Amino acid sequence: MLETEMYAAHGGFPTIYVVSDSVGLTGQSIARAAAVQFGIEAPHVEVLSKVRSFEQIRSFLEEHVSRGVQRDGNDRLLLFYTLVTNELADKLCTYVAEHPNIVAVDIMTPALKAIASMTGLAPSQLPGKLHVANQQYFSRIEAVEFTIAHDDGRNPHELAKADIVLLGVSRSSKTPLSIYLSQQGFKVANVPLDMHTEPPKEIYDVDPTRLFGLMTTPDVLVDIRKRRLGNACSVAGSYADPEYVYDDLERARALMRKLGCIVVHTERRAVEETAQEILAHFARNHPDMLGYR
Repeated sequence: MLETEMYAAHGGFPTIYVVSDSVGLTGQSIARAAAVQFGIEAPHVEVLSKVRSFEQIRSFLEEHVSRGVQRDGNDRLLLFYTLVTNELADKLCTYVAEHPNIVAVDIMTPALKAIASMTGLAPSQLPGKLHVANQQYFSRIEAVEFTIAHDDGRNPHELAKADIVLLGVSRSSKTPLSIYLSQQGFKVANVPLDMHTEPPKEIYDVDPTRLFGLMTTPDVLVDIRKRRLGNACSVAGSYADPEYVYDDLERARALMRKLGCIVVHTERRAVEETAQEILAHFARNHPDMLGYR
């Protein structure tokens, strides 16, 4: 019987078990990212976190294998584990080798070995360091707070304090991009552009290498604005009218040229994709500002 047929016979996609000596967020994220490639957006994930001994792992695995056998006669188990402690990782690797019914993915060890090989450094083997509240954490909180306070053109007198300034017409993804970038530790301000309002004079004082113009195509923008308006589209004037949208974009494009900012297209792209393009430009111009992010 094929693997897919077997899982279908046993109720569908298998439960993914995550074992971690921290909180297990990394394992869960990778498990879900992998599952979605098989059309499963919300797989069933069970987590054993804060592991401090191999006996905890053994008990966890034996209990769930036993449950599978009792439930439907299936002793197979899918395991993702993130263990930074060599002793635990080695013992689990040996255990898995002795139990072919357990399909296991070691997420952390290859990454640690690759970095150690490249740098000559030794990993700390201290679980949970990613989640320690340190200066980087507080810097990100500060960045998010700054970004919220400077969303949609607010507090334009502080534009020069922003790491990154985004400008674009309505519905060009300014706010989602701002929030995403702030979560990476960047203080972001965004400035709306429209046909009836002049941009704040402070925009001309921003370093062009920190200034990013968000551009899209008229057809995409018309569709987004129509969906945004919904039933109010017929009474909302020219907001989603194709001719108005075209003029709106052309006026924004002219201002971007005048400012000398970097233009980034957002149409049919995920926020993460657009953000990575912005950060690539930013890194080339401000490499000194990336170390603490």
